[in-house]
Amino acid sequence: MEMKKVFLPEREIPRQWYNIQADMPTPMQPPLHPETKKPIAPEDLAPIFPMNLIEQEVSTQRWIDIPEEVLEKYLIWRPSPLQRAIALEKYLGTPAKIYFKNESVSPAGSHKPNTAIAQAYYNKIFGIKRLTTETGAGQWGCALSLACSLFGLECKIYMVKVSYNQKPYRQLLMKTWGGNCVASPSSDTAYGRKVLAEDPDCTGSLGIAISEAVEDAVTSENTRYSLGSVLNHVMMHQTIIGLEAQKQMEMINEYPDVVIGCVGGGSNFAGLSFPYVRDKIYGKEIRIIAVEPAACPTLTRGPFAYDFGDTAAMTPLLPMFTLGHNFLPEPIHAGGLRYHGVSPLISQLVLDELIESQSYNQVQTYEAGLIFARTEGIICAPETNHAIAAVIEEAKKAKEEGVARTILFNLSGHGMLDLTGYDSFLEGKLTEYSLPDEEIKKAIKVLESYPKPEIVTKK
Repeated sequence: MEMKKVFLPEREIPRQWYNIQADMPTPMQPPLHPETKKPIAPEDLAPIFPMNLIEQEVSTQRWIDIPEEVLEKYLIWRPSPLQRAIALEKYLGTPAKIYFKNESVSPAGSHKPNTAIAQAYYNKIFGIKRLTTETGAGQWGCALSLACSLFGLECKIYMVKVSYNQKPYRQLLMKTWGGNCVASPSSDTAYGRKVLAEDPDCTGSLGIAISEAVEDAVTSENTRYSLGSVLNHVMMHQTIIGLEAQKQMEMINEYPDVVIGCVGGGSNFAGLSFPYVRDKIYGKEIRIIAVEPAACPTLTRGPFAYDFGDTAAMTPLLPMFTLGHNFLPEPIHAGGLRYHGVSPLISQLVLDELIESQSYNQVQTYEAGLIFARTEGIICAPETNHAIAAVIEEAKKAKEEGVARTILFNLSGHGMLDLTGYDSFLEGKLTEYSLPDEEIKKAIKVLESYPKPEIVTKK
């Protein structure tokens, strides 16, 4: 019998996060102040984030120690298993070996607690009593509610309205862990009321929800904002995934030829891939593929530009691939990937050609998810299905070429609370939607008046 799962002993859990800023061939360009458009200073971020997380955001130190209090909470479910998709390999008739890091085993069902627990801890020791955040599919809201409950903090979540309506049990999970979840746009903030006055039927976006959460944080006492993706410190916290995976693959004398993850803001993708990007920077032959929705094709069709992370233009301007902060994506079921921008770190690594980008429409991704469920038994989150679609394509290429490649992907979350999407797919109600060029042109017009980043690459 072939080995199905590789378990890393608890004593072998990584005790440091990896900060890719130490090794990037092209340093990331600085965020800009939303009003002055000059490079932002750490103290400018102090009303939004605690200083200990701001220090991590700007750090270029390669390894950051994971506090014992965070490791203690990680051990609730970490190390997560590395699994081999043997049944999927046989179904596809491929010579490729397919492995996945199973992040669905966390209490919240996804990779998100890796940074939620870290952020709750750092806010707690800084003296913060309450956190605000946004959530798309609800996985981040669940993770932060869980983390706040573990560290005794209040948590207010602004959930994109289309997902709020699609996923009532995500709301229930947040409530169970003590979180207060409202649909965004909401009447709880000035910006939410403004959006609703202009469009009472607005289905929301991550950009709008971020604006509401930031406004709440800066106008409330003992409160800070917490973000589940995009920012440097979030990417770093997630690298425990890839660092564990490297140890587990070494245990079975394997090394991937291809590493794959889905991308919205970029956290689960960075978590698995950044330790392997480091290997690639120092000469390792490996392909690293970021997969996004054709309905929100930020990396594959958006420009690299300075843009706001939120719709109300309250956050710093970030150098990233973007569709424009006013972009309202179609209400596809992969709510965690419906975001107009992507991590500046990932953006620069794409410019440096260390990372490839691909996009798939939602029908293709559900087809892939169904194949995975019917072979491996796991019903994956719609976001994860994007990665699986790329995995299947790579496995088929290996079959056509007769090459026994090793493929590693991040199973970023389960789909047990996302079954309405599967229902729509099985009922034939989903369409193969790709964002039209004219919609992109219209969405990115907002960028014309902003400072332009240099297109700097290692070449």
